[in-house]
Amino acid sequence: MTYWTLNALFLAPVLVVLVVAAVVVRRRPAEARRGILGAFGVSLGVLLVLTALFDNVMIAIGLVGYDEGLISGAFLGIAPLEDFAYAVAAVLLLPSLWLLLGARDTKGSER
Repeated sequence: MTYWTLNALFLAPVLVVLVVAAVVVRRRPAEARRGILGAFGVSLGVLLVLTALFDNVMIAIGLVGYDEGLISGAFLGIAPLEDFAYAVAAVLLLPSLWLLLGARDTKGSER
């Protein structure tokens, strides 16, 4: 199984949760939706930069390695592109779950 296949299996449920969250958010008033895409974008940008930085360091010092026969051969520095799928999944899944579960205050009512 290649890393892209593993990523696809890992990202499929994440995309399902994202779609469900998008449907739920569309039912909210416009002012409640404002800024959500921007927050996703900024979070994704920051996490991808940090992933690129730290993955390259970890690979360079020999902390992790990859089977050459299972990667695509596309790299960002010395980190294979497949390595970034987990950062994308985190940025999509965690806020989607937050939106679905709803932010609650200490009294249990929705904000």
